Amino acid sequence: MIRSPDNDKLKTIRKLQQKRWRAKLGLFSAEGEDLVDAAPAAQFVLRAGVDVEPELLNAVSTLASGTRVIGVYRQRWTDPEGDLLVYLHGVEDPGNVGTIIRSAHALADAGVVLGPGCADPYSPKAVRASMGSIFAKPPARAGLGEIGARPLALDPDAERDLAGADLSPPLVLVLGSERGAIPEGLETARIPVHADSLNVAMAATAALYEVERRMRGHA
Repeated sequence: MIRSPDNDKLKTIRKLQQKRWRAKLGLFSAEGEDLVDAAPAAQFVLRAGVDVEPELLNAVSTLASGTRVIGVYRQRWTDPEGDLLVYLHGVEDPGNVGTIIRSAHALADAGVVLGPGCADPYSPKAVRASMGSIFAKPPARAGLGEIGARPLALDPDAERDLAGADLSPPLVLVLGSERGAIPEGLETARIPVHADSLNVAMAATAALYEVERRMRGHA
């Protein structure tokens, strides 16, 4: 039972709250029983009252309410391959990045590729938002020109609706931040909405549902 805040495992968890340490160590942490249960083999797992005093685990938690378990895992990165990918350009909010990883996995078993200016998908907020999909479908890092599939950018100002676009595979859905620009010169389509715009994670989810439906031949 760990009873000292100076324990090396607790020190590691504290370090992993910072991006530079996550990059240096190639590790990340996941909190909560659902995430840890969905994860592959860990570097180590600490459970409150079993491996560590509960107050010490709460002290290194990023959750306001504290936590019952924290696992530390090796970061995994994949190659940008598949009939359907989601490419993120300048999506800075880690919650959106994690949610898109979850939606891509759940709706289309698709991978997410992180372009320039994106949040760290292994930050605590992104890992929580992925709800375990970060383990099942690890992200890739690449420039758009490195992906061997036709890009289609979601743009609220596009003239054509997504339903009328060519969604044949292999396809890369390109999304930018709500206030940021997408790469120039791409084919574009929009999701018709009654409000001004959709959050980027909501837009990705709606688009993935439509693309997967069409690719399965249910249009």
